[in-house]
Amino acid sequence: MQQTSYYRSSAMPSDPLPPLTGKREARVCVIGGGFAGLNTALGLAERGVRDVVVLEAKQLAFGASGRNGGFVFAGFSRGPQSLLRDLGPERACALYAGTTGAVDLIRRRIRQYAIACQHTDAGVYWANWFKDPRLLRDFQTLLADKFATDWQFVPREELREKILSPRYSDALYERNAMHFHPLNYALGLAQAATDQGVSLHEGSPATALDRAGSGWRVRTPDGEVEAEQVVLACGGYLAGLRRDVDAGVLPIATYVMVTQALGARLGDILRTKAAVYDTRFAFDYYRPLPDSRLLWGGRISVKDRSPEEVKRLLYGDMVKVFPQIDGVRIDTAWSGLMSYARHEMPQIGRIDQGLWLAQAFGGHGVAPTTFAGEVLASAIAEGDTRWQEFSRYGLVSALKPAGFIGAQLSYWWLQARDAWQSWRES
Repeated sequence: MQQTSYYRSSAMPSDPLPPLTGKREARVCVIGGGFAGLNTALGLAERGVRDVVVLEAKQLAFGASGRNGGFVFAGFSRGPQSLLRDLGPERACALYAGTTGAVDLIRRRIRQYAIACQHTDAGVYWANWFKDPRLLRDFQTLLADKFATDWQFVPREELREKILSPRYSDALYERNAMHFHPLNYALGLAQAATDQGVSLHEGSPATALDRAGSGWRVRTPDGEVEAEQVVLACGGYLAGLRRDVDAGVLPIATYVMVTQALGARLGDILRTKAAVYDTRFAFDYYRPLPDSRLLWGGRISVKDRSPEEVKRLLYGDMVKVFPQIDGVRIDTAWSGLMSYARHEMPQIGRIDQGLWLAQAFGGHGVAPTTFAGEVLASAIAEGDTRWQEFSRYGLVSALKPAGFIGAQLSYWWLQARDAWQSWRES
């Protein structure tokens, strides 16, 4: 089986970007070439700040940005009800609305920059693994009453016309959601930023970050950047530049695989172009690809597994939902690291004079990273203070290494709770 992801093997052609060499000055240096970093750089360029350098240790979108399930929808890993408890209705709604606006911004950028990313604007189903519809009804009411967001309730009979599996009872349908090829979208963002004067460098790990007068000096193996402002956007692949930043997140693995092209057999399982995920904590997520393949993801773990292990685990999950495609070939399987904070929210904002942070998007990052990029770009270019709305969710310690054990135990406990509920309903 291939060791690369489906996204890398199907990415649009692009020339490798040169590593940084020599010394240069910039208004802003962004460390990390994933969604958070690219959105910040492009947001700055769109606001007229083009003296920006982006440093990526490996390849653009090497981490979660180029390996994720490709779902694009509003919200954070921390659920809406928890946001309300934490912040109250006004602030919770403002943060949630930022991610809704981010979905619209992604649509606009796809059009504006003609990004070929298999954009499928067909919504997302949240399918109920359990029989009790109250979870969905209560969530639908919460979104409508507190967040002015409409998700459509889909009864069992209608759902089974779209998703041909007996595993689900009913669902909520989020129309203002979509799915796409995340790596191609990231490459499109990078091209748009480059066209507006941003300098991007691959193979340029930041090895040191030090004060330089009123600004910062960032060193790489072959060069250095002196910048007025620095943005740390490294996600689950920690840069080792600031102890407090790295200590604030747990890198957690998730798994994805892609089947062979199914042709007409795709219609035996799905009669919708929408993406799907379910109501368990340890949920499956999947979506049809334009070439009739099925992309399937799921599970989280502190262990970054081999492609063969990923294939074995996810194949079993897939045929539990769709036994009618048992026997299909899996062409690619991979894992990747996401960054999680203990409070389940992104860590976004200023952590020192001229030093900014965007990390801990926790497996729910396409819209929030877009929102983060806008918040930070607006702060740096225009003095916008919206980043302070994230102050409730700061750099709390992830309690490593004990945090890894706690995270795995919590996952197993919630997985067992899902299994217990399924058994009770059987």
